[in-house]
Amino acid sequence: MFIGHFAPAFIAAAVTPERPRLGAMFVAAQLVDWGFFTLALFGAEAMRIDPAASVMVPFDLYHMPYTHSLLGAAIWAVAFFGVVAVYERSLRMGALAGLVVLSHWLLDFLVHVPDLTLDGTPPKLGLGLWNLPWLAIPLELGLIGAALAFYLRRTRGPAGPPLVLAGVMLMFQLVNWFGPHPETAGPFLYVQALVAFAILTALAAWVGENRWFRKRGGLASRGM
Repeated sequence: MFIGHFAPAFIAAAVTPERPRLGAMFVAAQLVDWGFFTLALFGAEAMRIDPAASVMVPFDLYHMPYTHSLLGAAIWAVAFFGVVAVYERSLRMGALAGLVVLSHWLLDFLVHVPDLTLDGTPPKLGLGLWNLPWLAIPLELGLIGAALAFYLRRTRGPAGPPLVLAGVMLMFQLVNWFGPHPETAGPFLYVQALVAFAILTALAAWVGENRWFRKRGGLASRGM
C-alpha cells in the first residue's frame, strides 16, 4: 500500500481542533517507511527484488524488525506522539499523530504477503491482498478517495492545492502499480522512495496551510 496510507492522515487532520496540520499527519502516515528506507541505506533493514514475491509488488521485505513489526511501529508511534505533543503543545494532536503512525502497520497487514511481525521474530503476518489486484486496487483508491472527501467536507479553502496534491498522489500511485519495476534493490531505490515521500509531504503541508475548518452555520474559522 502506498497512497492508501495517507487516508488516516486526512482523517486526523480533519478532526484536529487547530488549523489542519496535514503536513505533520503525512509524515506520521509514512514514518515507518521513512525509517525503513533510511535504515536500509545503512544496512540495518533489508529487502530484495523478487518478481515472485507477490502479483503486484516484487519486493521481498525479508528483514524489517525495527519498522514493520507491530512493536517497532508502536515505538515509532509513541516517539512521534511525544514530538508532536511537545511541538504543538497539544496532547490531542500528538495522540492523533501517534495513531496515524500505528495505522501504517494495520494497513500493511491487509495487503502485504506474510512479511510483517509482531516483535521482529516469526511468525510472519499479512493477508496478502497484493496477490489480488482486483481487490487491492479499488481498496486503496476507495480509502484515499473517501478520506480526502471527508477532509474537504470538514475544511474550506481554495480548490487548487488539494487538486494538485490529489493529482500527484494518483500519478505516483499509477507509476507504483504499472511502471517498470527496479531490477535490484539498493540506494537509488531507497532514495527515490524518500524523495517521493518528501514531495507528497511538502504538497500536503502547502494544502494544510491553505485550509481552515468549517463551523456550524457555514462559517469558517482559521485556527492559529
